[in-house]
Amino acid sequence: MAINIHLRREGRIHKPFYRIVVSDKRSPRDGRFIEQLGYYNPLNKTEFEIDLEKVDEWIKKGAKPTNTVSKLIKVAREKLSSNE
Repeated sequence: MAINIHLRREGRIHKPFYRIVVSDKRSPRDGRFIEQLGYYNPLNKTEFEIDLEKVDEWIKKGAKPTNTVSKLIKVAREKLSSNE
């Protein structure tokens, strides 16, 4: 089973809000998902949260993050390392 980590769109027209989810690659963007890993608000780019432990678990299991989610993971890791 091909699994990916991607953004699931929610919110209203012109006010998007995304949840970072793990789903089967064949599922639609806003369809069924396996687990929610965080959220992202593009209107306030600093407002996002990702559970990096769960992300690492899913990547070990073979899940592939999309380009956008990869960038968000990178920013979250940088934030975490700068706080320490």
